[in-house]
Amino acid sequence: MGGPQPEAHADDALTRALFWDNDGILVDTERLYFEATRTILGSVGIPLTEPDYVQLFLVEGRGAWHLADARGYSRAEVERLRDARNDLYDRWLAERAAPMPGVEAVLRALHGRFMLGVVTSSRKDHFDTMHARTGLTKYFDFVLTASDYPRVKPHPEPYLTAIARSGLRPEECIAIEDSARGLHAALAAGLRCIVLPTGMNRQSDFTGAYRVVGTIEEVLRLLERA
Repeated sequence: MGGPQPEAHADDALTRALFWDNDGILVDTERLYFEATRTILGSVGIPLTEPDYVQLFLVEGRGAWHLADARGYSRAEVERLRDARNDLYDRWLAERAAPMPGVEAVLRALHGRFMLGVVTSSRKDHFDTMHARTGLTKYFDFVLTASDYPRVKPHPEPYLTAIARSGLRPEECIAIEDSARGLHAALAAGLRCIVLPTGMNRQSDFTGAYRVVGTIEEVLRLLERA
């Protein structure tokens, strides 16, 4: 007791499935989404700072349209703004979406060793647009997007849906996330969660994570057998 402990490996818990977040883990999209949202809100005089975006989107997962509600915009006007943001974001995805550095090599190394699933709060149309450029979906056994569950992260339903789809027990699965809201969703579903903070998420609170790592290559090392 008190001496050095052996390094833990994900396989020690008989891990059989890996559930991957999409935005910020597989594809470099978070700043595009922030800029699209800020651009559209700014067009009607509503500022959105980066710290506000992190709190509202990446921690709470509730978005920013209530800022327009508070300015007296009608439901129809808010929906018009949302549609404009989605159209702008989709156009930017088609032009700029790129895989996160190193992720394809890691997926290639894990493919066939684990069941791999994507569990995202992204809209399906946005997901399809970005991955038309990335070519990453060939590594996955299944993909779940916002259309596959009524409530998105930080609610646990996305990960509960993934567990049911896998046919495995929660303790046989690990979630891989970059945000506090994703971590909260995974923990509430009874999953261990490896967190790889990227971009705007770096200062978030990741209490409860199975591991917090600095690179995608560290994720691979955790998942390799001792």
